[in-house]
Amino acid sequence: MACFICSEPNILPIYLLAGLSGALVNAGGNIINDYFDIEIDKINRPNRPLPSGDMSLKNALSLYIYTTLFAFVIVYEISIQAFSIVVITSVAMFLYSYKLKGIPLIGNIVISFFTGLAFLFGSVVAGNIYCGIIPAVFAFLISLMRELVKDIEDIEGDKSVRISSYPIKYGIDKSVKLISALGVILIIATTIPFLLKIYNWYYFIFVSLFVNGILVFVMRELKNNTSQSTLKKVSLLLKFGMVFGVIAIFIGTKL
Repeated sequence: MACFICSEPNILPIYLLAGLSGALVNAGGNIINDYFDIEIDKINRPNRPLPSGDMSLKNALSLYIYTTLFAFVIVYEISIQAFSIVVITSVAMFLYSYKLKGIPLIGNIVISFFTGLAFLFGSVVAGNIYCGIIPAVFAFLISLMRELVKDIEDIEGDKSVRISSYPIKYGIDKSVKLISALGVILIIATTIPFLLKIYNWYYFIFVSLFVNGILVFVMRELKNNTSQSTLKKVSLLLKFGMVFGVIAIFIGTKL
């Protein structure tokens, strides 16, 4: 999406290649994360392919290697800068799944950084890296909120394998306060591009209604209730919030 935000709206093969390589890197990251999280997922997500036995660890590891290498081959045809981003991201995702995930907040920050980096990757492919900075910051903040929500949701499974997530170490109340603080920062941040006249009125109206509206609702829901059903709903809403944020930026630059 960043390719289209940061360039003229022409659908070029290079954008399709970039999208495919990004999708493969993301798929590889999810696979290796599930590989290392199999014991946690036996408790939190027993129906997933690995804990349910639908896929073996060996096959999962092979699939991870093939998808990652295929992503490298594809992105190498685009540019050395894009190739470097993909390689760094893949290595960091492996380290996150293997070790960094167990460090309170650091793991959350790393995975959220990957989300923001996807927008910088798109802007590099489009030849306008500066265009990707604002959406990257927005994506980082809302992703960090969602990662903390998921950590609250996964407390029992994380405890079973002695992972010290932020909610486990500091408690659910402090985690909710941190999520709310990030939400307030993001709401303020979304107004800055409009005030600086980087994005237009259409952006401001859309982001206020569909993104900031979701953020306010999420903060209110978490303050009142942190049940599993609420956490699942909030996590899904934050995912929609990220999609709406991209749409808002697209509207703000193209209309």
